[in-house]
Amino acid sequence: MNQTLGVVPELVCLRPQMSLQSLTTFRVGGLAEWLAMPRHLSEFEAVLAWAIAANLTITPLGAGSNLLISDRGISGLVLCTRRWRSTEFDDTGRVTVAAGEPLPTLAWKAAKRGCRGLEWAVGIPGTVGGAVVMNAGAHGGCAADVLTSATVLDPGLGLEPKLVQLTPAELAFQYRTSALQGGQRVVLEATFQLEPGYDPAVVMADTLAGLNQRRATQPYDMPNCGSVFRNPYPHTAGTLIEQAGLKGYRIGNAQVAERHANFILNLGGATATDIRRLIHHVQDRVEDRWAVRLQPEVKFMGEFPTP
Repeated sequence: MNQTLGVVPELVCLRPQMSLQSLTTFRVGGLAEWLAMPRHLSEFEAVLAWAIAANLTITPLGAGSNLLISDRGISGLVLCTRRWRSTEFDDTGRVTVAAGEPLPTLAWKAAKRGCRGLEWAVGIPGTVGGAVVMNAGAHGGCAADVLTSATVLDPGLGLEPKLVQLTPAELAFQYRTSALQGGQRVVLEATFQLEPGYDPAVVMADTLAGLNQRRATQPYDMPNCGSVFRNPYPHTAGTLIEQAGLKGYRIGNAQVAERHANFILNLGGATATDIRRLIHHVQDRVEDRWAVRLQPEVKFMGEFPTP
């Protein structure tokens, strides 16, 4: 823990020693040394400037999906964007969205306006900011297909954070990754270019079909992080895990889902350590069976014991 914090700003968005369990879809994880959930740009700038001056590590957090936070928690400042929401469409299909806007909400807003390009996003339990960082995608679509720019707060090397606009080339998108991963730059908003002019009823029907397909094939009834592993082309991770006989396998109260083997469920009371050990066990078993080492899509935050 940092002992040279100086004057802590009097911001309603900033709290010490806060549990992160309720802020993750896995419902596990320890305490944040400091947690900030700003609603306004001025709060983002103030709390980030304080953290820079105090030499705190900054960890951005969106909807808390697609990640596993250690039982030991996270030191420094966890900067959560989920309360930072706004959406603005223009007549050309361009939409600028705050980082905390839920992806499903944005997908429905676009569909209701007759704009195509985000139908794939309706079943992803993440935020716009997380989608940019992860290059989130499903059903053959992804954020990189429609994003035109992202605005980030960059701690840089000085004492004041700077607003920077990044192009897709600067974001260096690849499969489920971008140049923002593992860094301290915080996505504030993103602009997407969609295709306007379609019948809203048709776009909404297509969006609903995609959502129904996900609900029919993926477990939504228990806490999970979404897909745990990247698909090792030309195979799917779920198929390799299932054929390794791991559906239903448990460590503690963490279980490989019966409905879809590329999901791990918190059956209630699982720890982050349980889940991390189960991930490692699945990797070992699949590698033994198929000579393929599955790469996690889920991101690990904090310190974990050696598997």
